[in-house]
Amino acid sequence: MAHRGKKIRGALKNVDRVKLYPLQEAINLVKETSYAKFNASVDVALNLGLDPRQADQNLRGATPLPHGLGKTVRVVVFAKGDKAVEASSLGVEFVGGDDLAAKITEGWMEFDQVIATPDMMGVVGKLGKILGPRGLMPNPKLGTVTFDLVKTINELKSGRVEYRVDKAGIAHAPVGRVSFTPEQLEENIKTLVEAIVRAKPSTSKGTYLKNLSISATMGPGVKVDLTPFKK
Repeated sequence: MAHRGKKIRGALKNVDRVKLYPLQEAINLVKETSYAKFNASVDVALNLGLDPRQADQNLRGATPLPHGLGKTVRVVVFAKGDKAVEASSLGVEFVGGDDLAAKITEGWMEFDQVIATPDMMGVVGKLGKILGPRGLMPNPKLGTVTFDLVKTINELKSGRVEYRVDKAGIAHAPVGRVSFTPEQLEENIKTLVEAIVRAKPSTSKGTYLKNLSISATMGPGVKVDLTPFKK
């Protein structure tokens, strides 16, 4: 524990907690100061000029990342007929209807994403108390209630990130792993921020992009200069 504490203190010492770092420099710092023994996730926290109490400002969405998230994504699909056959051909972990719902009700949760065709939402709706709290409920806004299974399954398996603002107006999302190259992390972060900018609610007033910080799962937060994103 003493050795770990020394690592933490060393990591904190290398980061100026007030300075706004250029994105590339911030990424290098995050990689250098990650003191986890495992391949930690790199996450962003983006403070937005939103009031999440307003329904039209409760931002939520998803975007594919050019370099994915560095992990295997297990997908299940609620579909029937031709769409079930199509989903099975795309390598999803489990495709079904009432049988899949029963399996989940009995406690099976070995998956990361759930997709449903619109005609299956009657079945999926009954799983709200199980899937909802885990953030797994299919949602049209996220493209997970759809007949376009090819696009959505491929995006999820290649690495699509979901984002949503919390009560404080901050969007949290993973953007890769510390093992990624700085260039891969930079492109992923830029893609995410640009997607959030495109999704800006028309009712948002004042400064939209307020603060951005990036950090590894175990490592200090590094503040990023957002000036290039505001052009």
